Amino acid sequence: MSETKKGHPPGLYLLFATEMWERFSYYGMRGLLMLYLTKAAIEGGLGFEDGDAGLIYGIYTGLVYLTPIFGGWLADNYLGQRKSITIGGITMALGQFALFFSSQENIGMFYAGLVLLIIGNGFFKPNISTVVGQLYPPGDSRKDSAFTIFYMGINLGAFLAPLVCGTLAEDTFAVKDAAGNITSYGFNYGFLAAGIGMVLGQLMFNLLGQKYLGDLGVEAGAKQSKAEAAVQPPLTKEEKNRLTVIIIMMLFNIFFWAGFEQAGSSISLYTDRYIDRHVDFLDWTIPTSFFQSVNPLFIVLLGPVFTLLWMRLGSRGKEPNTIVKMALGMILLGVGFFFMIGAGVARGGDDAPDTAKAGLMWLVGTYLIHTMGELCLSPIGLSMVTKLAPLRLGSLMMGVWFLSSFVANFLSGYLVQFFGKMGAMTIFGLIALIVIALGIVILLLSKKLLQMMHGVK
Repeated sequence: MSETKKGHPPGLYLLFATEMWERFSYYGMRGLLMLYLTKAAIEGGLGFEDGDAGLIYGIYTGLVYLTPIFGGWLADNYLGQRKSITIGGITMALGQFALFFSSQENIGMFYAGLVLLIIGNGFFKPNISTVVGQLYPPGDSRKDSAFTIFYMGINLGAFLAPLVCGTLAEDTFAVKDAAGNITSYGFNYGFLAAGIGMVLGQLMFNLLGQKYLGDLGVEAGAKQSKAEAAVQPPLTKEEKNRLTVIIIMMLFNIFFWAGFEQAGSSISLYTDRYIDRHVDFLDWTIPTSFFQSVNPLFIVLLGPVFTLLWMRLGSRGKEPNTIVKMALGMILLGVGFFFMIGAGVARGGDDAPDTAKAGLMWLVGTYLIHTMGELCLSPIGLSMVTKLAPLRLGSLMMGVWFLSSFVANFLSGYLVQFFGKMGAMTIFGLIALIVIALGIVILLLSKKLLQMMHGVK
């Protein structure tokens, strides 16, 4: 693998593209799931009640962040990361194709598709992130910027998916029976597009992997460690301390994502009801769902800025350490919620009539600041795990890291219950204060945590 001192190895861009197509597949399917569940059969859906559909959606989105623990352990001990990524990719593609063939009359294919997607994600997600970390030797200052680039791939896929799969899910594919009834199959073709995206990513990964990744991730980490020592050595004190740092930061990560995921729940509800989405000069009201693409768009736009920022500060010896970056991410998340409070003030408070609307820029400001916080915390957290976890536990600890998202998604959904009871401004204010306070706590702990990292920055 060729690499330069200032640039990044070409393998990073292969992993970027592979992850982009996987996220295209995931977000394309996820964006259709609730609609597919709740629409009537004649509209191409399964006809579930809202409550049942919400339960299925919550279980699915939660479990995709639980299975990476098992997929990471299997990769570390038996399969290696490269084989696990391929197994995961193929399994997820089969899951999407199962959804393509599902219908109200063939509900078994729907459930089979969800199970395959959950299993496949467990193999894929922790291992591709681990391989990104393996591209760089210990202590390489480029790793944080590398994960920011990789993170752009995630969000480029997330941005494109609703545009492609969502367009196909419209009444594009319909069949008229002998009685003149028209049945739509648009959702099925949206799932097909998601499956094709997954296949494209896997073809690229497997055809170009040896050229650009060499032997990285081919051998299981535990097997490599055994090959280097006659007996598997126990974890050293330094390794235990570093693993403790991962667990501590994982706990803080739960609160970050519980707040951040309000974008798809309470912030989305607030947008639909209380934000003026009408664009006068176009005489067009922006659909609420379109705002789910704002965050990935900002990631793609700001990702290169943050990459350049970390690299330039690093070259001058002024780059903040991992812990400080993540503390800044928490604080920025809280600041973003102050914009939502500003929207509440602008429309006259929670007691204002429903016809009172806040300006669109309050919402855009929230997404902008939240995206900046995400770039300080999420890719940096992935990078941190690869820096601190010993080789034989690399993918397992990445799975543990994703466990925080599993807990956060359930906590985020729980918080929505208080949206109508306590008022939006109160909820947004509490979240802001809690995450800012936690960010300050991280800063206060940073010196001790750095000591426990034993030289890793």
